[in-house]
Amino acid sequence: MACAIEAQQNGLSYLIIEKGALVNSIFNYPLYMTFFSTAEKLEIGNVPFSCIAPKPGRQEALEYYRNVHKHYNLNLNLFEKVISINKQESGLFIVHSDKGWYNAKNTIIATGFYDIPVYMDVPGEDLPHVRHYYKEAHEYAFRKILVVGANNSSVDAALECYRKGADVTMVIRKNVISDRVKYWVKPDIENRIAEGSIKAYFYSEITEIREGKTEIFTPNGHVAIENDFVLALTGYRPDIDFLKSSGIATSDDIACVPQYNPDTMETNVPGLYLAGVVCGGMETHKWFIENSRVHAGMIVANILKDAES
Repeated sequence: MACAIEAQQNGLSYLIIEKGALVNSIFNYPLYMTFFSTAEKLEIGNVPFSCIAPKPGRQEALEYYRNVHKHYNLNLNLFEKVISINKQESGLFIVHSDKGWYNAKNTIIATGFYDIPVYMDVPGEDLPHVRHYYKEAHEYAFRKILVVGANNSSVDAALECYRKGADVTMVIRKNVISDRVKYWVKPDIENRIAEGSIKAYFYSEITEIREGKTEIFTPNGHVAIENDFVLALTGYRPDIDFLKSSGIATSDDIACVPQYNPDTMETNVPGLYLAGVVCGGMETHKWFIENSRVHAGMIVANILKDAES
């Protein structure tokens, strides 16, 4: 949306193609999620984001971005998935979606990272009681819940489920709760673990999931834990294969960081740009709304510069 606003304000023809609802990633966040950033750091297009609380939640963010769209009347297609982006010898891009074909002189990929979970690759991970996304706690009330991970999504889910009456156990690969957990939440989860309200296995990993029971490997050996649901909130990643199929080079290590010019956000494919969290590859903690809003201005400035040359 920030890129579209910048294009509109500079007289460029543009189209947003969104695979789902408006700001689809935010729409799929947990219902009661609170952002790390304050409201003003989530603003785009010079539209004020008014918020009573110190930090906005998902519902307020959705309301805000709907209002931004109404304000600018952005040119966008919702619930349309892009399948491929190919640059032709003419210099134009052919963008193929599940609803049609488009020609573009420049293309911006701003797909974020929330669509594909980081799988554990253990037996039983595809069972129906295993979830890689968490929406709200009510479904898990008064049930035995196994939460995998120690980052924000895992900690939020563990605390919410515990407070709705669930019997919560956490499986954590390292020996601590992540330092990236929201600073006002981290003491809460650490205190709940210390007092035994939430059980936690540190230095531990799941080895197999079965119906009603999960095997984990701990420093003290294998342990079988009874559970009704497994919330495998082990993180998410960009669609690296899609980036590569579009011609974008990535680093050779496990981070798979895409190649781009940090001054213009243009990739190794001239005219093909990246914006937002997708720029970090597997290093999804590096970029977020707060520090990537500037990408839009950088990209459009470079497009205008190339048009003049």
